[in-house]
Order: sequence, then structure tokens, then C-alpha cells
Amino acid sequence: SAGEGGSASAAPLLQASPPARSFQLDYEENCFRKDGVPFRYISGSIHYARVPRPAWRDRLLKMYMSGLSAVQVYVPWNYHEPLPGIYDFAGDRDIEAFLDLTAELGLLVILRPGPYICAEWEMGGLPAWLLWKPDIVLRSSDPTYLAAVDSWLHVLLPKIKPRLYQHGGNIISVQVENEYGSYYACDYEYLRHLLGSFRALLGSEVLLFTTDSTRLEELRCGYPYRGGGGRGGEGMGVPAPSCSNLPSITSTGSNVTEAFGAQRWAEPRGPLVNSEYYTGWLDYWGEAHASTRSGLLARGLEEMLQLGANVNMYMFHGGTTFGYWSGADFKDQYKPVTTSYDYDAPLSEAGDSTKKLFAIRTVISKVSACPEGWAALAWHCPAALSPSLSLQYANLLDVLDVLCPSEPIQSQFPLTFEAIKQAHGFVVYRTQLPRDVLDPATLGAPPHSVCDRGYVMLQQEYQGTLERDGQTTLHVTGKAGDTLDVLLENMGRISFGANTSDFKGLLGNLSLDSSLLSNWLIYPLAIDTVIQQGWPHAALPKSSSRGREGPAFYTGTFETPGIAWDTFVKFPGWSKGQLWINGFNLGRYWPRRGPQQTLFVPGSVLHVGRPNNITVLELEGAPPTPLLLFLDQPLFNRTLSRSTAATE
Repeated sequence: SAGEGGSASAAPLLQASPPARSFQLDYEENCFRKDGVPFRYISGSIHYARVPRPAWRDRLLKMYMSGLSAVQVYVPWNYHEPLPGIYDFAGDRDIEAFLDLTAELGLLVILRPGPYICAEWEMGGLPAWLLWKPDIVLRSSDPTYLAAVDSWLHVLLPKIKPRLYQHGGNIISVQVENEYGSYYACDYEYLRHLLGSFRALLGSEVLLFTTDSTRLEELRCGYPYRGGGGRGGEGMGVPAPSCSNLPSITSTGSNVTEAFGAQRWAEPRGPLVNSEYYTGWLDYWGEAHASTRSGLLARGLEEMLQLGANVNMYMFHGGTTFGYWSGADFKDQYKPVTTSYDYDAPLSEAGDSTKKLFAIRTVISKVSACPEGWAALAWHCPAALSPSLSLQYANLLDVLDVLCPSEPIQSQFPLTFEAIKQAHGFVVYRTQLPRDVLDPATLGAPPHSVCDRGYVMLQQEYQGTLERDGQTTLHVTGKAGDTLDVLLENMGRISFGANTSDFKGLLGNLSLDSSLLSNWLIYPLAIDTVIQQGWPHAALPKSSSRGREGPAFYTGTFETPGIAWDTFVKFPGWSKGQLWINGFNLGRYWPRRGPQQTLFVPGSVLHVGRPNNITVLELEGAPPTPLLLFLDQPLFNRTLSRSTAATE
């Protein structure tokens, strides 16, 4: 209206501006507010690094059609910065394309950029090159570590900022670090530093959060703003910023009241959040395959939703940890994680629906409308293939000059992978017997110094395997000057445990009886590089090995008729190794130890109408007639662990 004494017709016409986009905490109503309106999300975890880019849309669309309003996404630092200052955001690593696709499909994003993420991922997402400085203290205020973190965040977070909800994007919240309360350091200076970096690079309005288990001692270290009667700073001695910071919990859902009681201890007000409601569990090599009942999962989800809680299901789609990216846990001993990250999740490793998915969708439909057209959504199934496959054979040591084109490194004593700047894969350590050994002598390694498996050859004859937390001695005979080779395999750096500084290779010197061996030649192997370059370009050389035991390559080609379907490879009679198809590293197989018996092969890596190249590195011994089978489903040698069965 016009002011006093003015004319109404002379007043400027005021246009109502659209409300500002916002995603905030409401500490009075204990909820989130999206654009000022109370909001609750139902989310699921998906790792773009575990899903081939051609499958991103399929997986995300199925998550949207399941009734999810959001997805939770980790960013593995080491996946994008393989060497200091060298960045890779192309192809499967194009995180911006992945985030843009989530927005296109109508999904919000809860982002977990680390810098540490755990995720059963190699070294918890931290780059192995951090260990080039052996005394570095990871996940702490160590200046060397902080400098590397800052450099990385200045590359990553500017890609994130335009995609924040407040800036027109779909990222509603960002996690700082990950489960820090379970780490021994409990370094509040480190958390302060990260908080300052996130605020500086993302702005003051972004909603930041932490995630920890329901144990109070972990929440005390992991959540920096624990206060007795409201948002205080008892943990860090500083008040929470006006923009909110929120603790969230992880749980199985077996005791919802107890779990959220822990969150209320850390933050008496605000929305209830379970950032990791486990839909299944991971698998370790040598242990039973983990699975949980869909009914148990659905009941826990329904109970949390009835409380008005925000829930993220971890995992909703697990996928596959291709290449060398599988990590390991350390719980009294080293426990490497399988290649499959199926996780017994609602969407299977190949992206297909399970009973859990339908059970979850039924629960979600009780509290919110699920998208229509669910029944018409195209579901695919992996296919069994019957290719004609003839494999050529070569002992690894016979092609050492191809795999290590540079001169070997000479050293009096063994050097770690980190000392020779080899992040993943394999290294050969070579020396000679210093004397005749007519009676069997003990070839041994100090405890816990073989990281993680050493395949021993004497005069190219396979002697056996040394293993971290396992067998550390072998008995050998030979003559002075005989060549001793040890192929060392990195099975994945620790992603969760007391300390993530997990050095690889021979960490201590081998001895023959009581005499230390010396004068080593060290060969860092560039296997992936030479395979991606098309090796072998011709028929493999005839091997000098008399048998089929020990590390060897098997290569060949096969045709894919018609359509390149997803499939699973089975290794009947094989022991342990690595598989590549068309230069793509599909990961580790280990049927001799299990539980995983097959490897997932995405159809997107296969060629139609031209030959597919296949390369197998078998480490211990292939069957007399090497055969690979292509199946339409995965195989596990056990389907239910005792610990899981006890809870159902």
C-alpha cells in the first residue's frame, strides 16, 4: 500500500521473490527443514567407484523407484589423486557427472568426502603415497598430513560447492571425516582444522555432520560439539557455529531406542539420524558369507521411520571393488575384504532386485508415496556364456623383463612398496643362496613382516607361500648362487582398525636358518600398464617351468555373440589370482579360500563382434586343464554366517 500522503497508483509494484533454497536443522521441532518446511529423508548408499559408469543410471533409477529420496555417496581420495598433484576425474572417476545424474533423476545427495572414508576401500580412501614419509601420523594434525589434505580439499570441494542445495544443487549435507571416534588419535586439533577448511571452501550455510557408532566413547571423540544442555563445545572447547553440525549413528537396527539414545547423549536436540543402517555386511576372505533376513531389515526400518528418524541404508547397492581397491580390517589380525561388495544389499552386485528391495519398498510406501511405474521398470539378469577359450601359459619369471621394463632396484636389504613408490599390485624380490643347502634349511621371515603374501620360487621352482599372520617359514634346499625369488602381493591396506599406516612388501629381512639374506634386486611390476597396452602382442614365450605351480599368466581370446551381457566367471580348480578382460582389472579371485567363488564381469567391459582379450595371473597353481566358466549368478561356498544366524 502507499505510504501516508502518497498515491497508491504511484507506488512501485512489488514482486514476490521466490523463497531462498535452504536445508537446515530445527532444534525446536527436532527435524530438518528443507526450504523452511519440515523434511525427513530416506536414503541409500551407493559407491560410484564400485559401479561401472555405464551402469550408473540403471542403479540410481532403481534406487529412486524404490522410494528413496536421497543417496549417500563416498569420495575416495586415492581414487582421484594417484600421485601427489596428479588428478583423475575422467570416465568412471567423473564424480561431477555422477552427481549431476543424481540431480537429473530427482535424488538428493548426502556427501561423505572424507578425507578418510573407510568403506572397506584400500587404506580407507587415503592415498598410499602419504606413506612415502614413513613417520607420518595419518588422520591427525601432523603438518605433513594436513598439507596433503588441504591440497586435496582445494581441488575437490570447489567441484562440490556449486552442487550444494543452497546454491541450486542437490547436496543437502556433507560429512566431516568418518567414524573418527573409533580412531586411536582422538585429535581435536585435526577436527578443528577440517571444520575450518570445509567452512572456508563450502561456505557457512552448508550442513555438516559426523558419523560414529553408538558407543559413547566413540561419540565423545568423533563428534566435536557434544554439550550437556544443548549445542555446546565440551568436546573441543569451542561453541558450535550458527550453522548446524550434527552427529549421526551407525547401527543394525536391532535396538533402535538404545541407538538413538546414544545420539541424544551427543546432541540432545535436532533430528534423529542413522547414517548407516546396515542392510547386510561385508565378506572377508576365509570367512563365511554374510547375509541377513529381509524381514529383520524391514522391521528395523519401519521402527525408525515410525520415530520420525532420517535413515540411510548402507549399502543399498554395494557393487564390486574392482582392481586392487579392496581394503582390509584389523581386528586382532589382518582381514582382507573380498572383491565382491554385494553386501547382501537390496540391489545385488549385478544391480538386480532382491527380496530385501521389495520388503523395503513396502515399508517406505507406508510413510511416503513411491514412484509409479515400478512394475514396468526393466530388470536385467546376468547371462551364462559358453565361449570357446584356449589359454596360453607363461611363468611370471620368464616375462619379468616385460613386466618391469626399467632396471631393478638394488638394495642390501628389502625395501617396502612405499620406499620404491609402488602403490598396488606386485613386487618381485630376488637374491641368491649364499651357500650350499644340502639338508633342508628354514627360510623364514620375522612375524608380521610379509605384507601380505609372498610366493617363493627357488631356481623358478615354486616352494610355497609365506603369509602375514600365517605361515612365515618354508624349508628349502639348493646350491650356492641359486636364484631365490619372492613375489610379494599387496592384498589391500587396512581401511579400518587401530592404525591405517599399513606398509606393504617385505618389512623385514628373510633369513636362511639364522643367517640374514642380503644383496637384493627389487622389481616393481607394472602388470596393469602392460596389459592395458595390449600385452601379449603375440604368442607367449614357451615357459621353462616344468609344472603349473607358482605364479604364471594364462592368456587368450573369446567371442561374445549377440549382446554383451553381465556375467560371472567361475574358476574351477584354480587357486588364487587376478583377472583382466580387455585390459580391465576385475579384481582378486581366491576360490581356494572363499567364500567368493566367482568374479562379476560387467557387460560394459566386453566387446561384441570382435575378440575379447582375457588375462589371468594365477599365483599358486592352476588345474591341469585350465578352464573358466561364465555363469548367470554368483557363487558363495557358504550363505549364512554363525554370527548372523544368532541374531535372526
